[in-house]
Amino acid sequence: MSPDQPQRFEDICSAAIHSIHDEGSLHSHAIPIYATSTFVFDSAEQGMNRFAATEPGYIYSRFANPTTTAAEKLIAALEAFGLKDAGGAALQLKALLHASGQGALSTLCFSLLKSGDIILTNIALYGGTHEFFAYLLAGLGIQTLFIDLSDLDAVEQALRQHPQIRLIHIESPTNPLMGCTDIAAVCKLAVPYGVKVSVDNTFATPYLQQPFALGVDFVYHSTTKFLNGHGTAIGGVLVGKDTDFMNTTATKTFKLLGANANAFDAFLLINGIKTLPLRMRQHSSNAQHVAEWLEAHPAVAKVNYNGLKAHPDYALSARQMRYPGAVLSFELAGGIAAGKQFINRLRMCTRAVSLGTVDTLISHPASMSHAIMKPEERLKAGITDGLIRMSVGIEAVEDILADLEQALSGLPV
Repeated sequence: MSPDQPQRFEDICSAAIHSIHDEGSLHSHAIPIYATSTFVFDSAEQGMNRFAATEPGYIYSRFANPTTTAAEKLIAALEAFGLKDAGGAALQLKALLHASGQGALSTLCFSLLKSGDIILTNIALYGGTHEFFAYLLAGLGIQTLFIDLSDLDAVEQALRQHPQIRLIHIESPTNPLMGCTDIAAVCKLAVPYGVKVSVDNTFATPYLQQPFALGVDFVYHSTTKFLNGHGTAIGGVLVGKDTDFMNTTATKTFKLLGANANAFDAFLLINGIKTLPLRMRQHSSNAQHVAEWLEAHPAVAKVNYNGLKAHPDYALSARQMRYPGAVLSFELAGGIAAGKQFINRLRMCTRAVSLGTVDTLISHPASMSHAIMKPEERLKAGITDGLIRMSVGIEAVEDILADLEQALSGLPV
């Protein structure tokens, strides 16, 4: 095989490490940090050509930067790994790296939707997404219907009754109850209506779930979480299979919003992704052990983890995900008072919001990640005052369980 031909990898572990390389003249082993705001032209003609998009090259880091481009290519390669397009060729995707997941969501919505359009989405969503839809987009005349996307009859009924629906947005698994949506089935329903489907793949990552294999049009991530893996940088990415749309309308919106990532955060992201498959296997293995242990604990009233047979989406999760993932939530029998006591007793597990870092993070959704939702909206989404969320890390599972045991001891049963 010629060195100029793309390498075909047998496993996504290799793709996470070798899908990109330094395209500069010095051939750095690691992707360099191009810490520059602007780029030099060899001539006036070259500058004119780059602005006219008749010649490839960089202009200004708000538009594109070699480090962020490398991260975009890497994530696109992982989301497309092993997939084919309608013609049987390797699936080509386009990614745009943003300063945050909310930035990526903004580019998706502002490039696709206009006043009068409707988004169809799930009742249970990340709090920031819910507020973005219910507050910011609503103020611009873009409405959102919040339904149970696991009810396929309800999805089809909504599509029939509301021809203004332009986008179905899926979060699977959901935050923090780990509910799963049948992505392929929803995509099949959307096609006759010309409705686009997007999936928030933050919890799953391309290693655990590949939504493009199930028929979606867009995937986005908060790269802050598992893709980075170490809690060192904020970021987000939007990935699309309509490369013409992504290279034109979406890219123009992306540039005008000014939501671009910076080179240093992209560098950290690239290096985090190199260990993504290894980390996700350990995260998932630990989470399975923790969920089963919590399920048997007398102080725990309920565990929400899609790797448990008692979870309503256990079979669906097993069908469309490689492993159930790292996040779970549980209800303490003693409610909010027990929850506070439990969190304050933790010795090793980290009291913090967010998720996806190598250490175990524990938070209280009702007062933290979902505090911006109205109480009645939280309860409708299944987020009670006594709910605890865990992003299970890659520590020795024995140490995680020991910390949970001492923190739970003496709580009401």
